[in-house]
Amino acid sequence: MNPKLKTALIHASLFIVTFITTTLAGAEWTHGKNILAGDYSWADFYSGLPYSICFLSILTAHEFGHYFTAIYNRVKTSLPYYIPLPPIPMMLGTLGALIRLKQHVGSTKKNFDIGIAGPLAGFVVALGFLFYGFTHLPPPEYIFQIHPEYEQYGLDYANYVYAPGFLPEGTLNIYLGKNLLFLFFEKFVADPVRLPNVHELIHYPFIFAGFLSLVFTSINLLPIGQLDGGHVLYGLAGYKWHRRIASLVFLGFLFYAGLGYVHPSEGLEVLIYKIPLFVGFHYFAMRGLRLSTKDTWMYALGLFAIQYLIVTVFPAVQGYSGWLLFAFLIGRFIGIQHPPSEDEQPLSSGRIMLGWLALIIFILCFTPNPLEMIQSVSGGVTS
Repeated sequence: MNPKLKTALIHASLFIVTFITTTLAGAEWTHGKNILAGDYSWADFYSGLPYSICFLSILTAHEFGHYFTAIYNRVKTSLPYYIPLPPIPMMLGTLGALIRLKQHVGSTKKNFDIGIAGPLAGFVVALGFLFYGFTHLPPPEYIFQIHPEYEQYGLDYANYVYAPGFLPEGTLNIYLGKNLLFLFFEKFVADPVRLPNVHELIHYPFIFAGFLSLVFTSINLLPIGQLDGGHVLYGLAGYKWHRRIASLVFLGFLFYAGLGYVHPSEGLEVLIYKIPLFVGFHYFAMRGLRLSTKDTWMYALGLFAIQYLIVTVFPAVQGYSGWLLFAFLIGRFIGIQHPPSEDEQPLSSGRIMLGWLALIIFILCFTPNPLEMIQSVSGGVTS
């Protein structure tokens, strides 16, 4: 087989499979229909298309932003590789997509241009879908199609169904966090009468997929290593300041992610093994700082000690443990530092303005607690 044809088939196949898995995920998030549960129809599959089309459109815009900018800068690159996820319950349908640069980029300007193009393109498309989602909200009674058991309480259902002990034991109650952009849409764009309850936003595919895209945009724009935001920071600040700022941002990210994960209230029988395991987790995540073994252990112990002291004095303080996986992947595999460029020419004023715009987008998109899952227990709920 012709190598170019073979490569094209791989890219096309990955996209098709990802389109299927995101559509399956959309049907589950929107209507609670999972293909593995049986009694699944084509109508159920089609119900996942709004989520799938929205999510993949934003993802595709992001990756082709990188792709076309690389081509413009005469940097050889692959087409996007889409990464599907199996239709396991509570999955998003994809781990995203990536392009593979086929040659080293030694120019600060080219790294900056390629890095920033993806998030900007994806962000613009996400804004369009979010605007559509918030301006085309269905009537409040729409939620009764998803949860017919709510209808007996009328539009005042929230005062009943989210009360402790209402949901059967073991039921997951999922709600989205808020970022600044979401708050803007809710306050200035959406019809307040039709605005969904925060616990039910997952059933509104354009809003939910747009929200997830904002979360992934903020992750990509973290000013760390060779993430898109890392390329932007390197162009704005140079090697020396990138190393300092990226290290501080990473430590802050890891600190917030792990805050409260180990809590004094868990008891000695749990803490006796959980503390050393968590300190070890910090150590391996911090290897990306490229410090000596001794210094890395010192930082790991110090960071954990501060986390533990804070939750001891303020027991209600809680970070977001969902970020721990991303912190580990960044620190252990992606890296915190940015390799020096051979061509260190300063950025133009236009690029500098775009760099600051990317920072503003990061602030607008970052959600401290993006997705909370509350499990009902006898007499109440637990995170």
